[in-house]
Amino acid sequence: MTILPLDPAANATPAALYGFLSACRDAAAARGRPQLASISIEVEALDPLAVLESIFEPTEPHFYAERPVENFALAGAEAVLNCETAGPDRFAAAQRFIDETLAHTIAVGDQTAPFAGPHFFCGFTFAEEPAEGQPFPPARIFVPRWQVARWGSRTVAVANLPVTAGADLNALVEKVWRAHAKFGAFDYATPDFSDVPPAQKIALNETGDYCATVRRGLEFIATGELQKIVLARAKDLAAAQPLHPLRLLNGLRQRFAGCYAFSIANGRGQSFIGASPERLLRVHDGMLQTEALAGSARRGATASDDAALGAALRQSEKDQREHRLVLDSILRRLAPLGLRPEFSEKPGLLRLANVQHLHTPVRAALPADVRLLDVLARLHPTPAVGGSPRAAAMARIRELENFSRGLYGGALGWIDARGGGEFFVGLRSALVDGARARLYAGAGVVAGSSPEKELAETELKFKAMQDALLTP
Repeated sequence: MTILPLDPAANATPAALYGFLSACRDAAAARGRPQLASISIEVEALDPLAVLESIFEPTEPHFYAERPVENFALAGAEAVLNCETAGPDRFAAAQRFIDETLAHTIAVGDQTAPFAGPHFFCGFTFAEEPAEGQPFPPARIFVPRWQVARWGSRTVAVANLPVTAGADLNALVEKVWRAHAKFGAFDYATPDFSDVPPAQKIALNETGDYCATVRRGLEFIATGELQKIVLARAKDLAAAQPLHPLRLLNGLRQRFAGCYAFSIANGRGQSFIGASPERLLRVHDGMLQTEALAGSARRGATASDDAALGAALRQSEKDQREHRLVLDSILRRLAPLGLRPEFSEKPGLLRLANVQHLHTPVRAALPADVRLLDVLARLHPTPAVGGSPRAAAMARIRELENFSRGLYGGALGWIDARGGGEFFVGLRSALVDGARARLYAGAGVVAGSSPEKELAETELKFKAMQDALLTP
């Protein structure tokens, strides 16, 4: 990526913008291909979700992620560049797309500011091969036209524009200048959410016998074929009027401050939304962070009850064994990359609004020749959403579940121009399509698991999305 020493804040005039885009057009002519012009500017405090609400269009893709407990939020809308791929090479293909794009990117603005520069928003489904009728491909990576992010007290807006050798610079200048004016004095107009009251919503429906499915999973564990398998359920909801994903998202971020509240839209009317508790990985300043998250219990009604449930979870041989399977898999898959992970031998507790999990953070310095997607390709899917051994568990999941997971259990996140980024797992989630929604929840099955207890655990996990969908 070429970074020009031009401060767009200090040179905020149409003439300066025209000059920058003219340089990009000249570069496009000289190199024989379009250039991506990326303009980053720090602006007054904005709520990225409010910005996304103001520009939301069902026919345009978007990506939104927020983790209130870490005080960051990130929104991107409209795709100026897009890559879709599938198969075992999908992570490598995504990296090639990113490298090729950055080789032809010209950026201005402080690239050290939080979330400055072009970002690549990514959605990798649970399975690597496409499934009939799925609204999201096995891998989709796009660069947004507009991006707004908040980190702490700082807000950065980014505009990304493809510039061809024959580009109409006046039209581009006008488009960016209108956006600059809007971000400089943002109008928080109330969006038109047409959701109906919960009393008019139709009850959730589910097909299949989950307890029977768990019993089949236990049979494969008993034969030694599997050590663990994660089996999921899907519930379908229908409403009298279309559901608005961003209204649902606002409720999720308020209820679950410790989770990643997220929305990914495909631009064809479908959105995948949720509140995920699980970070898959983060890369920042050469350090990798990931975590093992497995073993669950409900939250207590009182402090004493809650503490007792947490203590029982820590002492549960079954939950400790399930958790260690996930941690050992992470360590085993990181080893060929030359990483030296640091972690605690005893898991702690991650307490969320309605559930608590055994939790082990893992950190490692990232070698210079190892990139974020190299790590992601090794980790995804972890035994926390798939099973162990991985290949055998994936095959049995396809056999036992009566639906395609799509982005449920998938890897969702972003990569920046410096190779950093963050991914989380698509959990506690729903696929929203007009007046219909499909909710997902799963549980890890190991030797000693009880079908009835796993059913109760999935009901607990369904609660986050059910409350969001059924509450005005």
